[in-house]
Amino acid sequence: MRKLVIGMALASTVLATPALARDDSWYIEGDFGGTLVEDMQNLVSTGNGTLSTKTGYDVGGIVGYDFGGFRLEAEASYRRAGAESFSPSPSTNLSGANLDGSASALSFMVNGLLDFGPDDGLQGFVGGGAGIGRVKVRVNTPSLLYVDDSDSGFAWQALAGIRYPISDNVDLGLKYRLYNQDNVDLVTPRQGAVSSRFRSHSLMLTLGYNFGAPVVVVPPVVVEETPPPPSAPPPSSSSPPPPCNKGPYIVFFDWDKSDITPEAASILDSAVAAYGNCESVPIMLAGYTDRSGSTTYNQGLSERRNASVTEYLTSRGVPSGAITGQGFGESNNRVPTADGVKELQNRRVEITYGPGSGM
Repeated sequence: MRKLVIGMALASTVLATPALARDDSWYIEGDFGGTLVEDMQNLVSTGNGTLSTKTGYDVGGIVGYDFGGFRLEAEASYRRAGAESFSPSPSTNLSGANLDGSASALSFMVNGLLDFGPDDGLQGFVGGGAGIGRVKVRVNTPSLLYVDDSDSGFAWQALAGIRYPISDNVDLGLKYRLYNQDNVDLVTPRQGAVSSRFRSHSLMLTLGYNFGAPVVVVPPVVVEETPPPPSAPPPSSSSPPPPCNKGPYIVFFDWDKSDITPEAASILDSAVAAYGNCESVPIMLAGYTDRSGSTTYNQGLSERRNASVTEYLTSRGVPSGAITGQGFGESNNRVPTADGVKELQNRRVEITYGPGSGM
């Protein structure tokens, strides 16, 4: 009787899409765009001193890991905006040629991001980060230097944006960043110590590259089991004995499992029936896994699958002393795949009978 093992093979190939290269992989990203810095106040000791800035720029670099739905990043970024006006007192406003200066912040952050939307299409994300920032403020006029100092301290940020895969490994996106650093303590030449806050709003283009291997789409594979000998009347003394069907018989397993499935049990029952014609010849089991998981773990998993098949055969009368097994882990793939790919055809035990049987 012929059996076709195709259901799980079809399911595994349908799920393979290029965007899955994002999940469980490292990535790098570059960000660049414009920024608006909120007015910095209290830059003179009398409680006045407001610095307004022009539109500036924000640039950053990221190394991160995508866990699938959640990302963790290490980020370095720098934003700067030139001075537009400065009011050292309610009655004085300096701008134009009478003013030179800027406000900037260099930061090092750890970010956490939640992704939502399809992996192979437009995807949104939200998150935030915390770390350390160094703010530098300089306000200078032709006749007087008001501020020229910097301060480091705790900083945090809120993030939101979208991204879209333009190839298997490259994403293009748009990101909003709210950066905040409170308690910026500065020392001014004439006014002494002052304290302010740096807060900016940035809109940036992002370009990311993820290092996940593109999923290899493998066509469905149809595996035909070698049929057992047809039923026949008992042989006469002059009839030759029925042939020993050496196999191979192949049974497949669910991902990360060594349990005998109903489909595998049906194939093993056929193998046990055929063994009755083989005059107690040796039986060789060869266990395998797919390429998801570590090499060490997969070696043990292939041996556990051999053990499950051995237990099934001996429970149905096959002598345990006739059975020899060897686990090969993720080597000798039936269907070649990239590392990390879950493939049904590679999660198997092959059973062969007779002298010289094996791989």
